[in-house]
Amino acid sequence: MQSFNEYHLNPKEFPFLKILQDNWQVIRDEFTSFIHQASDEELKFAYDVLGPKSKTIKTKGNSKYSAFGILFQGLFIEEYIKAHQIKYPDYDTDEASQKALTLRHKYFVNLTNAIEKVNFSDDNIVRNVYFGTFHPGLDIKLHVNYNPHMNRGYLGLIVPEGDVAMKICHEQLYWYKGEFMVLDHSYPHCPHNYTNYDRTVLVVDFFKPDMPREEVIRFEQEQVAERMQDNPYSLGVFGKSDKAKEEDFVKYGLAHQLEWDKALGTP
Repeated sequence: MQSFNEYHLNPKEFPFLKILQDNWQVIRDEFTSFIHQASDEELKFAYDVLGPKSKTIKTKGNSKYSAFGILFQGLFIEEYIKAHQIKYPDYDTDEASQKALTLRHKYFVNLTNAIEKVNFSDDNIVRNVYFGTFHPGLDIKLHVNYNPHMNRGYLGLIVPEGDVAMKICHEQLYWYKGEFMVLDHSYPHCPHNYTNYDRTVLVVDFFKPDMPREEVIRFEQEQVAERMQDNPYSLGVFGKSDKAKEEDFVKYGLAHQLEWDKALGTP
């Protein structure tokens, strides 16, 4: 029997997630079909343009985290690119938006339909939806995601056996295929993948239902404006406030991670 607390939340408290959970195999199959059938150009575009980038969150060693998605701040990615007039080194705004729309329609029809059903039934409660892959050996430094207006759900799609887990506060939690793990990411956390295989989940950020909707929308708009000004490729997901405080590293027994920047040669 799983126990839940203020940062590890019971997915059953958020019934709108069931639409996505019930379709987890179809969503997984769309992801794997894209990975195996997409052209090199399509794959490069997805990871260069459709994935949120962070300037703050650090990884140890060469192993990385890769992500791409189709919904950011309640807008499908092609709409988000246009709304914020994002310019890319290899694409102008209109070209990037059109390519994003083409990829979404070509590869992610079922995921799109599931998102639309959730947001139609629950007043656009889902804000970000993207695939997140931990490659073998990944070790992410302690950080926070300062999104006090949102919770983050992870729907397990490809989860290898072994030590692939999320450390949050004093707990170590594990992903399972076809199930949601829901966290309040404003608490310090650091995930890892010490297996030899990729781990992929569908990341689903959603408004906290118990907070006034006008309040969370206003906070989101202010936060996204600040994040996009600092880093337009964050897609509003990550920002400077994601950095954990030194006392967090000590409190949660991870003081050794404070040496990572020196070891990695980070200025």
